[in-house]
Amino acid sequence: MSVAHVVLAVVSALWVGFSGVSLARRAEFVTQPLVDYGVPRAWWTWLAVAKLAGAAGLLVGLAVPAIGVAAAVGLILYFAGAVLTNVRARSYRTVPFPLLYLVPVAVTLGLGLAA
Repeated sequence: MSVAHVVLAVVSALWVGFSGVSLARRAEFVTQPLVDYGVPRAWWTWLAVAKLAGAAGLLVGLAVPAIGVAAAVGLILYFAGAVLTNVRARSYRTVPFPLLYLVPVAVTLGLGLAA
């Protein structure tokens, strides 16, 4: 395991965790786009839990690599779904936002698999 992998895993986990906490706390900058895209409110708590579980999984993955791989794959799928949701809603200007989470997680996964 490289230093770059550890640092990026921690930074990615904190970044995704911030997103999960923001959604759990119903921060308007997170919830308003969900309203605009038509994401049901009943899903919001589960989406926050998924982000927080993924962030925790990235950290646990530093000790148990299989969990880190599973968490990273889950987060990549989550944020790929967010990109598709933006595209489907024709909100092309907001597509970069989920990519800001997806890319660091994908690089973390790549570094973890390369180790």
